[in-house]
Amino acid sequence: MATTTAQLVLTSTDLLSDSLSLSAIATLTTAGSSTGLTGTEGLGRKKTANTSEYTLLAAADHTDDKAHKVYLKNLSTTAAEYFEIQVGGTVVGRIYAGDWAFLPWSADSTGTNCDIDITPSASNMTLEYMLFTDE
Repeated sequence: MATTTAQLVLTSTDLLSDSLSLSAIATLTTAGSSTGLTGTEGLGRKKTANTSEYTLLAAADHTDDKAHKVYLKNLSTTAAEYFEIQVGGTVVGRIYAGDWAFLPWSADSTGTNCDIDITPSASNMTLEYMLFTDE
């Protein structure tokens, strides 16, 4: 059984009136069990040529309603450059230069198509990504 752990640490000394120190950790497991996720599409990079929308992960290529996890990182060093992230046609946010995201993904292709699409704000940008699969 594979064991993959995700951890998030947030700290700040000047965001609030008191110092902020928050930590969350989770072991990535398959849907409804304590068995570790065993699949991945591996760490990859999507290089974009223009500002068109790109399908990064197609729901139809994966098993519906599982405990998939997606890691995304904008490798740009230009502060104003971002990737708009959409899941199933709904914009969930933007990740600017150096920003990253880690999100659950159901890969549901029955009711609404839950593809993960990206739209770069500029030409020739690179997004790093990885899918941890519950296949």
